[in-house]
Amino acid sequence: MAKFEAARGRKAWAERAARFYSGGLERLAGRPSGNGDGARFADDAHPYADDLDLFGPGSLFELLTVCRTRTGEDTLAAWLLAPAGPGEVKARQEAVADLAPRLDLREAVAVAGAEAPAADYRPLMQWGGAPADAPPAWKWWAVEVLGWLNVFAWAGWLFAETTALPVLAFGLLSLALAAPLMSWAGRVLKPLDRAAENLSLFEAVLIRLEREPFSALRLKELQGSMRAGGLLPSEQIRQLRLLLDGYNARRNAFFIPVAVLRMWPVRFAFKLEAWRTRSGPAVGQWLRAVGEFEALSSLAGHAYENPADVVPTVEAGPVRLAAVGVGHPLIPAAKCVRNDVALGAGANRVLIVSGSNMSGKSTLLRAVGVNAVLALAGGVVRAKSFALTPVAVGATMRVQDSLQAGRSRFFAEVTKVRLLLDIAGRDGGPPLLFLLDELFAGTNSADRVAGAEGVTRALLALGAVGFVTTHDLSLTAVTNSIPGAVNHHFCDGLAGGELHFDYTMHPGVVPHGNGLALMRAVGLKV
Repeated sequence: MAKFEAARGRKAWAERAARFYSGGLERLAGRPSGNGDGARFADDAHPYADDLDLFGPGSLFELLTVCRTRTGEDTLAAWLLAPAGPGEVKARQEAVADLAPRLDLREAVAVAGAEAPAADYRPLMQWGGAPADAPPAWKWWAVEVLGWLNVFAWAGWLFAETTALPVLAFGLLSLALAAPLMSWAGRVLKPLDRAAENLSLFEAVLIRLEREPFSALRLKELQGSMRAGGLLPSEQIRQLRLLLDGYNARRNAFFIPVAVLRMWPVRFAFKLEAWRTRSGPAVGQWLRAVGEFEALSSLAGHAYENPADVVPTVEAGPVRLAAVGVGHPLIPAAKCVRNDVALGAGANRVLIVSGSNMSGKSTLLRAVGVNAVLALAGGVVRAKSFALTPVAVGATMRVQDSLQAGRSRFFAEVTKVRLLLDIAGRDGGPPLLFLLDELFAGTNSADRVAGAEGVTRALLALGAVGFVTTHDLSLTAVTNSIPGAVNHHFCDGLAGGELHFDYTMHPGVVPHGNGLALMRAVGLKV
């Protein structure tokens, strides 16, 4: 049996290792690995999460994550949803650079412990942080002594032909002692019903983090925070795992009689309460350290798999974004067409991007937005160079109507624009980087142009910078009256009845559209 269990463990380890590397190959081919798409973080009310495909199948989160705990996923998602300041970004960048070449470490964490995708240790953390609730210590000793007396009394009666009087006497004393303690024992044990299943993973990750000789300050700080209080986290979790394994021995049919005689639930409730008193308050600290390490490891794995991507420069100063050769990280590098963009507090405060359908306008906005999110999370970006000041990102690219809410697409878009204006106007907040795609397409041409111009003026007045894409060439005229507005375009060509795109942004207004040509290409008589 021992050999069988060892062989099964080696097989599980090999399968997880194979998935770790096959996931990397999938990502290199431009396909997110399926390690977890973060769909639970999707929020259509967020300023940019849905617009930039941060969560869900084929998302940025799915491309990045190698997290094996729910806390790690929560941490990575929080970083993508809320940009950090320059100091925090710098600390994460240093940690990512330290972790990126440590392939052995990332593999060890990926294959460690039991199979537990997105293991949730929050119940354990809540239990550990709860106030101590232990009866007097003498009752613990009484349970231990009476438990053994019960065993000896039954053994004597069954095998040494002693009288049944000790069995009866010790049994009644045990019942009198244990019965009032059962409800308390239930409160202690119930939150731990499923905890033992994932503790081997938690223990294995902690062991690696405790022993790894990191050089980045943030990683050293994480190690230091885990050791606070003089407790070695992995050893404490190992003790908890062994306690729970011992408690779960009561499920063995051959052991049930001994478990009953020794008042097993009450006995282990005392042991676990002692563990919680000593180590429980630190569990949340250990878990947060593991979660941050997993988030950093996810960004580091992405950096390792994309060596041509660069570390962005994030520095305080007048609002600015300058990128050379920026591309979308969800498009395979071999197929990714890159563009240069420059926005700043002086010229080029807003780019009015015109162009035909499918020419690349929306992809450009997503590429800029996703890379800004990655940069402000501490990751590398798909560009030859990328520099920006701290910004709040906001987009209107995937606004949808809602039949259930009785909300039209146009009303949803107006509501989203109102949100972006509120973000841009917040006192003390970073300037807004806005990505407005086909603004107000759900209304007539006159209202669309007037509304888009008014919103652009209002955003610029609040110190924001960004992009506005349009099919309506009349909107391109706003560059004549809005300081800092500059026209750019994407173009296309029709050859042999097929449209061809170069997906490259050019200066000026698009010279023609492709709507009629596309309709005629599919046989419409227009």
